[in-house]
Amino acid sequence: MAAGENTRHSATLTEEQAERMLAGMNDVIRAGEEMRKLRAEMIKVFVGLGWTQDRIARLTDMSQPAVSKQVTKYRDADPAPPMDLSLDQHDIPWLEGRLWGLAEDLSETYADSARCTRCVNALARGRKRFTPESVDELRRLVEEDLRLHAGELPGGHRSAYDDISRALDVPPRTAAAPAGTAPVRRALAHRIQRDRLRDGDA
Repeated sequence: MAAGENTRHSATLTEEQAERMLAGMNDVIRAGEEMRKLRAEMIKVFVGLGWTQDRIARLTDMSQPAVSKQVTKYRDADPAPPMDLSLDQHDIPWLEGRLWGLAEDLSETYADSARCTRCVNALARGRKRFTPESVDELRRLVEEDLRLHAGELPGGHRSAYDDISRALDVPPRTAAAPAGTAPVRRALAHRIQRDRLRDGDA
């Protein structure tokens, strides 16, 4: 046996190596769990809107028995207050969702040059969380993209960003918590903001 060969074969994996190796896997697993939880919470919203089990099953790509179990659970609980789906709301998760939707639209429109693309992808895949730091980073990147493409973008993008930015800088005045969890509100605002931009009505 050559000198040092036994040392190579008996080397152990360090905790730091394992941590680096598993970091990406853990992010994917965590994101999957979070998406399943968010889907369940969205079903609660759909139940509150009076949607049928068939409709919910088709949209969520879930089996009828699985949807029936969720619907029964939510219908037997105390009814949740109705969700306000107007774009102009000033709680932080709603504003974060609007910012995310705006950034995603910029990323798709300027796929080769958008500064916000990496951050948008990290948020979408669960590798980055919505924290004050990540939101500040996204705001800065969106501002750069709006400045770089100011001559090409419809005015609705700039207007939407200005509304979001002003509201994020001023704490909400009302103490009443809006209906829906933070992830649900974020997801709804993200979708509604994207649709408004697409329709030219930001």
